[in-house]
Amino acid sequence: MSKFCGPVAILAVMLAMGQAPLAHAEAPTGAPAAGASIPAGLTELTRTLHIDELIAVMRAEGLDYGAALKTEMLPDKAPAAWEALVSHIYDPGRMQTEFETALAQELTGAPEVIAAAEAFFGDARGQKILSLEIEARQALLDDKVEEAAQAAVARMEAEGAPRLEALHRFAEANDLVEMNVMGAMNANLAFYRGLNAGGAFGDAMSEADMLAEVWGQEAQVRSEAEDWLWPYLSLAYQPLSDEELQAYQRFSESPEGKRLNAAVFAAFDGMFVRISTELGLAAGRQMLGEDI
Repeated sequence: MSKFCGPVAILAVMLAMGQAPLAHAEAPTGAPAAGASIPAGLTELTRTLHIDELIAVMRAEGLDYGAALKTEMLPDKAPAAWEALVSHIYDPGRMQTEFETALAQELTGAPEVIAAAEAFFGDARGQKILSLEIEARQALLDDKVEEAAQAAVARMEAEGAPRLEALHRFAEANDLVEMNVMGAMNANLAFYRGLNAGGAFGDAMSEADMLAEVWGQEAQVRSEAEDWLWPYLSLAYQPLSDEELQAYQRFSESPEGKRLNAAVFAAFDGMFVRISTELGLAAGRQMLGEDI
C-alpha cells in the first residue's frame, strides 16, 4: 500500500480519519458544488503547505505500489495497460482537486484555524519544516536511504537519545500511530471492496468477511506503520533545533493545530479511499481477464 502523509505532523505512513471505526469514506469527485463557498485563505494555505509537491511524491509512491501490485497479483498480464491505469488513478490534478475540495469542507466555519496555520507555516521556520518533511518523504523512496534511516533510529534507541524521546512525544501529541493505522486499514478495506466489485473473489465476499479480514491485519499494519514512522520523523526533523521542534509541537497541541491535523488527515483519507477502491476494482477485473 502506498505510504501516506501530509504536513502538520501528518507526514507519517498512510492516511487517516482519526480513530473512527472502519468505514467507506466517500471521496470528493471534483470541484466544490456550484454555490459552495471556499473558506477565505484556503487556496493560499494549500500553496503555503506545498500540497502540490507533497502530492507529486505521493504519486511517485503510488506508481511504485502499482508496479508491486502488478508483480504480486497480475504477473502474467501485459504491463502497458496496467501502468496507464495506475497513472490515471494517481493523476496529480485529480488528487489535488479531491484534497482541496475535502479540506474546504472540513475547514468551513474555522477561519481561526486557517489563519493560525498560515501564520505558523508561512514564516521561514514553517517553510523550513515543510521542506524537510517533503524532502525526507522523497528520499525514502530510495530503499538504501530508508535502510540507513532505520539504522540511525536503532542507534538512537540503543543510546537512549533525547531526540528520539522528543519524536515520540511529538508523535503522541499528533496521534500519528493510531491515525495512520486506522487510515491504512480504511484503505485496505477499500481495496478489498474494489477487488470484490471486480469479481476477484468469485463468490462475492460479505461486508462482514471483508471487515474481519482487515481487522485481522491490524497488528501487521501497526508494525509496518511504526517501522516507517520513526525513520521518517528522524530523517525529516534531524536538521531542526530542539527549539524548532518544540515550537512545532506547541502548534500541533494548540486547538487550531489539532483541528488542522484532523482536517488534513480527513481530506487525504477520502482521496486514498478512492484510489484504493479503484486499484482493487482494476486488479479484480484484470484477474478475471477483463480489459481495463
